[in-house]
Amino acid sequence: MLLLIDAGNTRIKWALVAADSAAGGWLASGAVAHAQIDTLAAQWAPLAISEALLSNVAGAVIGARLRAMLPVAPSDFASLPQLAGLTNGYRAPSQLGCDRFAAAIGAHALAPGQAVIVANCGTATTIDAITADGVFLGGMILPGLGLMASSLARNTAQLPQIASDAMLPAGFADNTDDAILSGCLAAQAGAIERAVRMHGASACLLSGGAAPRIAPALALAVPLHLVDSIVMIGLQTAARAGAAGTQGNHVC
Repeated sequence: MLLLIDAGNTRIKWALVAADSAAGGWLASGAVAHAQIDTLAAQWAPLAISEALLSNVAGAVIGARLRAMLPVAPSDFASLPQLAGLTNGYRAPSQLGCDRFAAAIGAHALAPGQAVIVANCGTATTIDAITADGVFLGGMILPGLGLMASSLARNTAQLPQIASDAMLPAGFADNTDDAILSGCLAAQAGAIERAVRMHGASACLLSGGAAPRIAPALALAVPLHLVDSIVMIGLQTAARAGAAGTQGNHVC
């Protein structure tokens, strides 16, 4: 069995798949905050893990801790010039975040033959464009919904911290809390909508923890699809395409 690991800026997500598992068809899965990383050893102990594929943007310390608790040495997922049917059009392909590369692979697999925008809405929001024939063009990075709101609270004297479960405001806000949330949502939605227009996309894929909150704020003329764990689907797609063979302990 293959263990997929997505070590992001805030959380570590994992999923166990078999070779014949459908896209997103996890046999087991979970997610923990960085502070709970030590609980993963107990979660993984009962699993029949024969391989592991690690996408890590959380830094070397997190990567080392994950490796120490795995029963097998993981392969590192890296951004390459071409992989799993996707061509990496970044100016320096290796400098593209491996999570963005995985998300693009997943988006192309879920919407083959379509020009798509994939927005992954987590600690940061990344918005990337993939052509119908599978070329990753590049994209945008902006602070995520929660980071925008907390930045306002930290860096202004009078503005409050907005609760993560605050209700979405309707129309123009008539109080400060709703005005902050409304502004942050408008910024997120506006960036995604602009990317869809610039790319002439025929579909938009939305993923990440803040995706369900941002989706209602979007006004798109193309189909919007909420996708759970787009990075994980990209990792699974890469492994299924034969990318799990490694060279120098990097997926190739």
